[in-house]
Amino acid sequence: MNTESVWHAPGHTGRYRERVFAARERLAAEHADLRGAQQRVLTDLVGFNASTLFGRRHGLGRVLTVDDFREAVPVRDYADHADLIERTAAGERNLLSADAPAVYFTSSGSTGAHKKVPVTPRFMRTAFMPFYFAAWAPLIEHFPDVLDRPDAVLNLKHDPLGAPPTTGDGRPHAGASQVDFGARFGEPLSAEPGTGAPWATLPVPTEPGDHLERAYLRLRLAVQSDLRALIGINPAMVAAVPYQLNLWWPRIVKEVRDGTLGGLPHRAPDPGRAAELGRLADYFGTVRPAQVWPRLRAVFCWTTGVASLYLPALREEFGSGVTVLPAPVAASEGPVGVALDRHASAGSLVASASVYEFVPADQDLAPDSATLLPHELEAGRDYHVIFSHVGGLYRYAVGDVVRVVDTAGGVPRLEYAGRGVRSDAAGERLRDAEVVRALHTALDSGGLALRNVACRVEPAGPGRPAGPGRPAGPGELGAPRYVFAIAPRTPWHTAETARFTAALDRCLAAQSAGYARARTGGRLAAPAVRLLDAEAFDRDWHEAVGTGIRPTQVKDRLFRQDDALWGRLTRTPLA
Repeated sequence: MNTESVWHAPGHTGRYRERVFAARERLAAEHADLRGAQQRVLTDLVGFNASTLFGRRHGLGRVLTVDDFREAVPVRDYADHADLIERTAAGERNLLSADAPAVYFTSSGSTGAHKKVPVTPRFMRTAFMPFYFAAWAPLIEHFPDVLDRPDAVLNLKHDPLGAPPTTGDGRPHAGASQVDFGARFGEPLSAEPGTGAPWATLPVPTEPGDHLERAYLRLRLAVQSDLRALIGINPAMVAAVPYQLNLWWPRIVKEVRDGTLGGLPHRAPDPGRAAELGRLADYFGTVRPAQVWPRLRAVFCWTTGVASLYLPALREEFGSGVTVLPAPVAASEGPVGVALDRHASAGSLVASASVYEFVPADQDLAPDSATLLPHELEAGRDYHVIFSHVGGLYRYAVGDVVRVVDTAGGVPRLEYAGRGVRSDAAGERLRDAEVVRALHTALDSGGLALRNVACRVEPAGPGRPAGPGRPAGPGELGAPRYVFAIAPRTPWHTAETARFTAALDRCLAAQSAGYARARTGGRLAAPAVRLLDAEAFDRDWHEAVGTGIRPTQVKDRLFRQDDALWGRLTRTPLA
């Protein structure tokens, strides 16, 4: 289906608005009876899938309540589902779901391995599409001009594939942003804002896997449009745009002047716009998106995790009046929360999408972990997310941690807090969320800002403390330490860096009792800070995408223990 023609169809915009607002109203109405909505999801889930191989193994036909469900099915992860998923992808049916998958979403977890997430028509209809449409409500309600023209939005995540790879059963295996929901699931209104723009389907060929060239071509076309919004979902993609504009600026201006695209004739030369763009570089030196698109007013992406540290300053690159709206709390495996208003970071639990359970994030997940239900959550606490839905995932630990911000309409509002994995060199057991909160406090204490940050554990070495207050003696190796690679927003002085490093040590101890004990016991040395140049993380992102990884999957990673990847970021060869 050509999404550009969909957006040009008579009456499409009005129908799209109605669908989006109706979906939001439906989800909000479910808040009046959270427990009832969850019970209905459970009843549908076990009833529909009771006769599957999984259903028979676990006695889903006898499950009536959440307690029955907990007793019948252990907490599971992707590896626990993988055998039946692979058999389904090979062509077997009625294993996990009574519905045959129409597509398999890719998902790169902490290992980077591509999962096969089965996506069934029933799951899409009952769980995914209401959430998906509702997610766009704040954007089009408060910034209605994003729908005035197909080219009013630069949608960075839209990446259609003409011939996606397939699994053994012939179904596409692709990212959610690469699937045409209209053609695959009969949802013609599902085309997102920006998918009807001239750059949505590129008119010139590119090599498979050349994601950087495609990104260039989209920017080259977009500089000739009056953008009002940018959709990135992954904030690392948004952060890359200012860098890309300056990296490719001479080529962009030349092609606008010549009327070419990727070196090929495209449309009439536009010397007027080329001269206008050229003057921006001559006057400002460094070109900002705010200067190229002065009427851009909204950016749509995740706003929490590591991104929360750099988005306030990044937003200024797109304009002082720009609003950053939070993308949904979700994974390829299913939705969790969606913002129904303009809250800066949190979304309401999608009560009708899955049966949700939670485990406090300071506990390790196990098959028999005691879980909490949505109405039992506490504001200000972090939790592992576990969900079950009709698409064939059962008590599935997705690997993400969410933070409960508050309760709205009787339903918890959640924000993404980071991955559930821990960094544990000496019993400190640090999570993403704890480190991010410590960084926020330490930065604020000195009035500092950064462009991005990553950290790793550096092995023990000579000269570091070997115990509380005792320096290592000759030949002693001391203790391991955390090293933070930071690209400052503006240069930091030596004294500022020293004060920040000391503050960060204190803040980490305040966030994590394990870190505090490891430091007091001498098992960890004091952290160190390594300042990088301003563009270090931008270059690293580009190099990762240049290896053939889709931009949507090159995300901010706080913990970077891989020697090669750390060396690429810091430009330090490691043995």
